[in-house]
Amino acid sequence: MKYVEVIADQKSLDTVKSISEKVKAKDFRQSQVNEDGSQQMRLLVDDASLQNTLDLLQHVLGAQPSAKIFVMPIEAYLPKSNGVVKTKNRSQSIARESMYQEIEKGAQCDANFFLLVFLSTVVAAIGLLENNVAVVIGAMVIAPLLGPNLALSLGTALGDLELMQKSVKTLVLGISLAFVMSILIAICWPSSIYSHELLSRTDASLDSVALALASGAAATLSLTTGLSGVLVGVMVAVALLPPTVTAGIMLGNGDLKLAGGALLLLAINIVSVNVASKAVFHFKGVRPRTWLEKEKAKQAMRRYLIGWLVTLLALSVIIYFK
Repeated sequence: MKYVEVIADQKSLDTVKSISEKVKAKDFRQSQVNEDGSQQMRLLVDDASLQNTLDLLQHVLGAQPSAKIFVMPIEAYLPKSNGVVKTKNRSQSIARESMYQEIEKGAQCDANFFLLVFLSTVVAAIGLLENNVAVVIGAMVIAPLLGPNLALSLGTALGDLELMQKSVKTLVLGISLAFVMSILIAICWPSSIYSHELLSRTDASLDSVALALASGAAATLSLTTGLSGVLVGVMVAVALLPPTVTAGIMLGNGDLKLAGGALLLLAINIVSVNVASKAVFHFKGVRPRTWLEKEKAKQAMRRYLIGWLVTLLALSVIIYFK
């Protein structure tokens, strides 16, 4: 359940009321008219109707520059006897705008992102070199590189070129930082680097493709349904940082063959996550609101999906015949 609060011109009251009836809002309230002629209206809607409600309100109120729409969560609803808080369908998606704000954070290229990459690279490198599984898992949970991939998929689904460019930039810079740091760590490391944890990430297989596809789909599904707590397990399953760090360490040690194997695993993970994410976004009906935006998104999605599928096929062939 969500409260959708609308602040708009008082002349919009009847229109908002009709929208409330159309989406079968559980409750509708209105305030007194303010001195500036604006009025506050509030609708109580279930999660399944939230996206439709926002789309209708934006379509009607888009011509009012001063109009505002706020979405507020409901922590509790009493009494429960009327049954309005019962969830009929757990598969319903959260609102597009809410999901956008959540995923867009992962594409932010700021000091916090670079600090997370720096710290997780150090943690991953030590865990891999010391053959410590628990430490490696700790680096996986931080997972700073998963956010840009999911944001890239969402940007394509919505035809949002700005989000796509921001995601690619963040992903490239994050991988580059982790890669360079890993090379330096390998050069300075005093003992042998050939631990089991490191070597296990230099051998990509077709199982790696299946794992990355399933994990990428699970990550996106957890976000589109609001079950973000599941994301922690997904971070471990589809970790992008350990193979990046492994490639850097092997390259720093002069072992080009093993470095290539780790880079192949990294490429498989990135491509698979993006393919699976796009499929889930499409399945969950995540698309732009207006017709023009939908056409742009459709063109971007077609090029994007074909490119990733061809790349995934090529990588799978390389793995099969290596």
